[in-house]
Amino acid sequence: MNQPIPYGRQHITDEDIAAVAHVLRGPFLTQGPHIGAFEAAFASYIGCKYAVAIANGTAALHLCCMALGVKEGTRVITTPITFSASANCVRYCGGEVYFADIDSETALLDIKAVRALLEQHPKGFFSGIIPVDFAGYPVDLAAFRELADEYGLWLLEDACHAPGGSIIDETSNTEHRCGDGSLAELAIFSFHPVKHIAAGEGGMITTNDEALYKHLLRLRTHGITNKLNEFTQPYPGEPERGGWYMELQELGYNYRLTDMQAALGTSQLQRVDAMLARRQEIAKRYDDAFAGTNVTIIVPLANVHHAYHLYVIQVDDRKGLYDFLRTKNIMAQVHYIPVHLMPYYREFGWKPGDFPNAERYYARCLSLPMFPTLTDEEQNYVIDSVKEFVGA
Repeated sequence: MNQPIPYGRQHITDEDIAAVAHVLRGPFLTQGPHIGAFEAAFASYIGCKYAVAIANGTAALHLCCMALGVKEGTRVITTPITFSASANCVRYCGGEVYFADIDSETALLDIKAVRALLEQHPKGFFSGIIPVDFAGYPVDLAAFRELADEYGLWLLEDACHAPGGSIIDETSNTEHRCGDGSLAELAIFSFHPVKHIAAGEGGMITTNDEALYKHLLRLRTHGITNKLNEFTQPYPGEPERGGWYMELQELGYNYRLTDMQAALGTSQLQRVDAMLARRQEIAKRYDDAFAGTNVTIIVPLANVHHAYHLYVIQVDDRKGLYDFLRTKNIMAQVHYIPVHLMPYYREFGWKPGDFPNAERYYARCLSLPMFPTLTDEEQNYVIDSVKEFVGA
């Protein structure tokens, strides 16, 4: 291939461009009507009551931790196989991060490892869990909800990889969509260019909790409200408030999304199901091609509707394959270096050998190109190149 094939790529259409141009010609570039329209459309798609548009997925995680009361002394459990923001958000608030190992069959946070960690400490020691729908594979939140309720914990679902993903609870035969608010107090999504919905940057928080929703609206705008029914005290010497009046009620941040990004996100959302179907078609072709080879793949369970942000394979000589694919102009990537082995987190005492499944996965994992505009010709070239290296 003459042109590099990246592991992920946005798809911008003429309709997307027209949507952004419409905003550019209008009166609002930010804090305008497109924000609310995007939030309403996204909430409808996910199946939750409320959605809050945020500057990016990391900011969304940060505000969720603030809204859930994370502070110095708060202890939260998450997975080491994720982007570091899933753990960093706890540290932003002064909390303590505890990791638990992954399930080697799914690369998701292992609920058995989480239970073991909880059982090693008295009830009340931990406050919450941040499970991650890694690569688009939905976490079994019904099982995590039961565990969280047993120990009095909240759940924050990191669904950045999984809009449109779902899992059927086989006990109740109920389908739970990622981020629908039915099991986790809060969930977050990302609109980075390689994600399902590309808005340049951007994120969304979803919830069914009205109090959390209202709190998040304040936190994303400096902790300020201009709503009369939310004012808490009169301004000294000013018995009547003019239309300009607002209150800074707590320390928040400027984590707003722009109307330009919201318009792009809304336009992309209109075809997200078609793009998801194409991702699943690409995954099926990879699955079929690597069956019976020296390539290890993750096959979702029958009750799982995988969203396939990533298509991850595992091979014995990952570095060799990575370098070989680069010579072929195939820009495969690694997701992720275990967070507990990053220099920052090793300062807290985490070390090699703490989570064998996560470390074994990392040593062998490689993400192949996965995006809706990947052509069959490009995918065949990727498949043939991988097989050439592994000797399949």
